[in-house]
Formats: sequence, C-alpha cells, structure tokens
Amino acid sequence: MIQRREELHVLRRLLKRHPVVAIVGARQVGKTTLARMLVDGWSGKSHVFDLENPEDLARLGDPMLALRNLAGLVVIDEVQRLPDLFTVLRVLVDRPRSRARFLILGSASPELLRQSSESLAGRIVYRELSGFSLAEVATDQGDRLWQRGGLPRSFLAGTQAESHEWRRAFIATFLAMRSALASPVLSGNFARPAARPEKDRSIAPAPERGHRPIPQAPAREIQES
Repeated sequence: MIQRREELHVLRRLLKRHPVVAIVGARQVGKTTLARMLVDGWSGKSHVFDLENPEDLARLGDPMLALRNLAGLVVIDEVQRLPDLFTVLRVLVDRPRSRARFLILGSASPELLRQSSESLAGRIVYRELSGFSLAEVATDQGDRLWQRGGLPRSFLAGTQAESHEWRRAFIATFLAMRSALASPVLSGNFARPAARPEKDRSIAPAPERGHRPIPQAPAREIQES
C-alpha cells in the first residue's frame, strides 16, 4: 500500500479550518482507502458511515438523531446516496461550539456538487482526488505508472496481466453503467411524444402589387357511368 502523505497532510489542514471537507473524484481512485488512512492516524474520536452498507444506511435513517451527539471526525462515504443529508449537516455545523468535523466522500458528479454547494455554501471545501502521481510512487516506478495508470488496483496488481485484466473489467463495467443511465427504460427518462403541429391559421399574404393571382379552375366531379 502506498502512503499518500501529501494528501493526508492536506486533509488534516483543511479539517482544522473547515467544518465539512469533501473528497470527490472518479470511482476507484482511492477515496475510501485515503479516508481509512486518515482515521487510523486520527488522534481523537472517529466515526465512519459507509452508505453502501445497509446497516450504516439504516443508522442514518434519521440523520439528525444519529449525528447530533457525535464528536471528533465523522466520515460519511458514498454521500450521494443520501442527498437530504446536506441540509442536516448545515444545521449541525452551525450549532455553537460544534464538536464534530465531517469528511464526506462521493463522486465528482455535477448533481452532487450542486446539492452540497447549495446547502453548505461557506461551510464546505472540496479536495479532488486523482490516481497515483509520479511524486507518490517510487522514483524507479515511472514506467510502471505509465503502463498501468494511476488507479490503485491497476498499479498495485501483482502482474502486468492482472493489471490489464482489472482495467478491462473496470472499463466494461463503467461503459455498462453509462449505457444503463442513457437507456430510457432503465433510467426512466422516457421521451415525450412530439406535439402535433397546429393547423396554420395565419392569413395568407396578399399578392404583391403588379401581380394578379392565377384563378384556379373548379375541380370537376367525376361521375361513374
């Protein structure tokens, strides 16, 4: 495991200055692992909620009740699964002498950023996390980083073949997810039928001066013999 010391230093500094810190980034860049490293080195109390865990999600069924008496570091992973939580966090951090610092983790989706910024404006700061950089890996691992990329599971795989296998599976899963979101059946985004064009009731323009309209002969009725 690679210790991301610079990222940990930045997070500790931000948590001293801001009541809510958000780690945002793509999937599999190491957000959860980084948060665990921070918790392991935290000197005070810490509490962790993973909203992909049904038990933790149930514990936050009433988020105000679950969070209001907590002190120290409170980590909430996959926060996009509970968008109503942002308004609760605003109330909690605005209390006099609030004893908690909140570290929330989620995807860098525009919807998540919009929801959090609307409710927590002036109270939250964002730290975007990417994959491993050259400064974080050993100096002799530049070629490996170039070949495998910076996503931790790809970079740390035991062999080149395992890294390639993981990347193929990750890309296939990502594309399948994007395809499902784009599907109107799976996403619920059914297109509305196009409105029928209304009959043109506008008045026909008058013929230009100097031009007489050509009279149309009346249609003859054809009678059967």
